[in-house]
Amino acid sequence: MERYQKIAKHEKFQYYMEKTRKAEEKRIFCRHNWDHLLAVARIAYILVLEEGLDISRDLVYATAFLHDIGKAEQYQRGIPHEIESAILAEGILKDCGYREDEIRMILGAILHHRVYRDFHTEFEKIIYRADKLSRPCKDC
Repeated sequence: MERYQKIAKHEKFQYYMEKTRKAEEKRIFCRHNWDHLLAVARIAYILVLEEGLDISRDLVYATAFLHDIGKAEQYQRGIPHEIESAILAEGILKDCGYREDEIRMILGAILHHRVYRDFHTEFEKIIYRADKLSRPCKDC
């Protein structure tokens, strides 16, 4: 089993996914559910391959799965979800066997996925782009 599959089964991940689902029950568009997470993962991996980057599918999918995990906390406590997502993701990643260098890379991409800025790595830029390309928000 790849490590990103362990994330999907992680108790804390499932708890926060359900918390977000409940918080977004009345949203019609742009829910932060499995459809969105998988779309981001697939698009990001395509971008990684197109750009010839040496980033594994496991790291791409782990990042995509965790990039919005703090969304419910944003709704409930006003914490920007990229910050809360990074905080929550760190423990989950450690539990699932990610190395410190991988965790830093993933957390950097999570922290930079929401707002366009000067990116520190190509991976941060890819996750940002994949998140935006995964939705027709400009049409909402």
